[in-house]
Amino acid sequence: MNSRDDSISEQQASHKRDGGAPAAGRPRRLIFSPLTRRILAINILALAIPVGGLLYLGPYRDSLIETELEALRTQTDIFAGALGEGAIQTEPSGKQALNVAHARDMIRRLTAAASVRARLYLNSGEIAADSRHLGDRGRLVRVLSLPPPPDDVTAVRRFASMVDWLLDQMYARTDLETYKEAQRQTISDYPETRLALAGEVTGVARHDGVGGYVLSVAMPVQRYRQVIGVIMLSHSGSDIQEAVRNVRFVVLQVFAGALIITVLLSFYLAGTIARPVHSLAEAAVHVRRGLGGEVVEIPDMTRRGDEIGDLSGALRDMTRALYQRIDAIGRFAADVSHEIKNPLTSLRSAVETAARIDDPTQHRRLMTIILDDVQRLDRLISDISDYSRLDAEMGREMWEPVDVGDMIRVLGDIHQTTAERAETPPRIEIDISPDGNLRVPAMEGRLAQVFRNLIGNAVSFSPADGLIQIKVAREGDTVIVTLSDEGPGIPAGKLGAIFDRFYSERPVGEKFGTHSGLGLSISKQIIEAHNGTIHAENRTAEDGCITGARFIVRLPTQ
Repeated sequence: MNSRDDSISEQQASHKRDGGAPAAGRPRRLIFSPLTRRILAINILALAIPVGGLLYLGPYRDSLIETELEALRTQTDIFAGALGEGAIQTEPSGKQALNVAHARDMIRRLTAAASVRARLYLNSGEIAADSRHLGDRGRLVRVLSLPPPPDDVTAVRRFASMVDWLLDQMYARTDLETYKEAQRQTISDYPETRLALAGEVTGVARHDGVGGYVLSVAMPVQRYRQVIGVIMLSHSGSDIQEAVRNVRFVVLQVFAGALIITVLLSFYLAGTIARPVHSLAEAAVHVRRGLGGEVVEIPDMTRRGDEIGDLSGALRDMTRALYQRIDAIGRFAADVSHEIKNPLTSLRSAVETAARIDDPTQHRRLMTIILDDVQRLDRLISDISDYSRLDAEMGREMWEPVDVGDMIRVLGDIHQTTAERAETPPRIEIDISPDGNLRVPAMEGRLAQVFRNLIGNAVSFSPADGLIQIKVAREGDTVIVTLSDEGPGIPAGKLGAIFDRFYSERPVGEKFGTHSGLGLSISKQIIEAHNGTIHAENRTAEDGCITGARFIVRLPTQ
C-alpha cells in the first residue's frame, strides 16, 4: 500500500511539473526574458537621466530672462535719454516741464520699430502716454492684437507641447509675481516705477498668467538731474518660452532617435547574452533529465571568445566529466558486485554444507573457510568504502605544503621499527637529494597512504633480506619518487592492469583473499588528484632478465 501511494504521489508531482508551474531549474520560455527586460530598463534609464536633466533647462531659462532684462534696460535708457532731451521744455518761470504731446509723439515713433510697450508717468502719478493706446498721430486709441494664424501641429509638436506644459508645471519659478494691470494705471501700481521716481533703475520679471513672462524696466526721465517723469518699458517673454521650447523639442528629437537606437542595441545585446544562456540552460536541463540514458551535448560556443564561450566550455567539460563519472560509477558497481559475489557464494556454499555434515573435523574446516570469507568481505567492504569516499574527501580536505623527503624518511623509519620483529626482513635504502626544495602542495594523509601502500607492496614481493631502494629528487618543477625492489617483477602485459580495480597479483604462497586489489587503484587516483602521475616498470639486468619492479611517482611543486 505504501509503495502504491508513493507511486501515485510521484505521478502527481510529475504531472504538476509538466502541466503546472515550471519545475525548478527549467528555463522559462518568454518573448522578453527577465534579462532582456533588465537590459532594456538599464539602457533606457541611463539615456533618460541626462535627457531629463537637459529638458529641465532652468539655468538656461534664467539666463535668457537676465539677458532680455539687460537688453530692455538698454532700450529704456535710450527712451529716457531721448525724452529727457526732446520732450522737456523750460517754462517762463524757469521750471522744467514735460511736453506731453511731444512725448507721446516721440514714444510712438520710438516704439514703432521695437516690440516693446512704453508707458510714461508724470511725477504726480498719472500716466501720460501708453504706446499700446497711441494712434498714428499720438491720439489715444485701443489696440487689439489678433491671434496668429494656426500652424500645422504635428504629433511630435503636440507631444513636445505636452512635455513643455508638464515641465513648466513642475519647474515653474514660484518666486515671480503674476502680472496684473489696473484699468486706471498710476505710478504706484508697480514697485519699479516707484523706485524709478526716487532715481533708481529696476528691472522685474513676472508671470503673465498663461505660462509666459512679462519683463519690465523703469527708469527716471530727467534733465539736469531733475526727475520730470518715469518711463517704463515692458516686453513679453514669449521669445524666452519659445527658445526653451525649441531647445526641448530638439532634445526630444535627439532622445527619440537615441531611444530607437538604444532599444535596438539592447535587443541585440540581450540576444547575444540571453539566447545563448537560455540554450545552455535548456541543454543543462536535458542533461539532468537524460542522465543514465542517451548522451546530451552542450552547445559549443567557445568560438565566441567571451564569458559565455567560457561558460559553454566549462559546462561541456563538466558534462563530459559527469558522464565519465557516471560510467565509472556503473563500472565500479559492476566490479563491486562481482567481487562481493565470489566470497558470498563461497560463504553460502560453506554454510549449506556445514548444516548437512556431522564430522567435527570437516565442520571445523568449513568454519575456517567461513571465517576467511567473512574476513575477506570485511576487508573488501572497507577498501570499497575508502575508495568510494575518496573523491569527496579530496574536495573537502585542506591542501598544504608537504616535504616529500621528510615523509619518505618517516615512513622508512616506521617500517624499520616494525620489521625488527621478522627474522629476515627486507632492507630499505633511502636516498634523498640534498639539493632543491622537495615540497609539494598535497593532502598529507592521502599522500602518505600512497607511499605506505607502495612500500608495503615492495616488502611483500621482496625476497628475504632483499633490498628496497627509495630515491627522492627534484627535476625542474617536479618531485620524483622512485621505489625499486628485488622481487619477481610484474608479469608481461600487466604493467597498466595492476592499477585497475580489484586486480590482484600477489606473491606465490600468500593466502588467497588477503588483499582486495584496490590498493594501487586508490594510489593512482590520489596521485592524479594531485595532478601527478604514477607508473610501473620492470628492472632488467644486462642479459634481459627481470630483477625486480620499479614504481615512479611524479608530483608537481605548484
